[in-house]
Amino acid sequence: MKSPEAILSVPGRDWYLRPVLDVARDLLGATLTTRTPDGVVSLRLTEVEAYDGATDPGSHAFRGPNRRNATMFGEPGRLYVYRHLGLHHCVNLVCGPEGEASAVLVRAGEVLGGPESDGVRLARSRRIATGVVRVDRDLARGPARLAVALGINLSEDGADVTEPDGAVVLHRQPVETPSVVVRTGPRVGVSGDGGRADLYPWRLWLDGEETVSAYRAAQPHRRG
Repeated sequence: MKSPEAILSVPGRDWYLRPVLDVARDLLGATLTTRTPDGVVSLRLTEVEAYDGATDPGSHAFRGPNRRNATMFGEPGRLYVYRHLGLHHCVNLVCGPEGEASAVLVRAGEVLGGPESDGVRLARSRRIATGVVRVDRDLARGPARLAVALGINLSEDGADVTEPDGAVVLHRQPVETPSVVVRTGPRVGVSGDGGRADLYPWRLWLDGEETVSAYRAAQPHRRG
């Protein structure tokens, strides 16, 4: 039997130099790994959302570059990490040509390894330190939980995921798996046209995966 390393590859920068929806679909089933002094955590991506820069009203880059989104306008194959509502970190993979600022938000994944494996135990301890964890399927179920499980924060913004020995690296199967069924739908919590299912059904997930997060529409703003 081949080892996992024998059947996975680390995509180079050119792999990310493609339309955002193509990259988003091909990220499903890929493995994202972080290496920290605490240990190594790997998870299989089961849910993502695509954002397409200046053409996409749901994107952080829709109104152009700023201090927060600068990494999105850089070279593909890097992490764009931001803080949501000042509370949670969200992890994105930059794709497309420099200057066009498309990126894929990684929304959910399955932490790999058995219940008592080092990776699952580390992810669980990180999550317990920040909140309640009832079952292991919830360890990376949602973008904020995913960032905590992997140990990613703003210090990883701009990290290069194309380096096989890097602190954050993405692996994927080099050949398409025909049995994979991908579902699509509206993006979570996005208001306005960017959240419309008929215009931007750009949330993609693996059918039947219990780690996929629940859909929530954007909440209307209340007057004070």
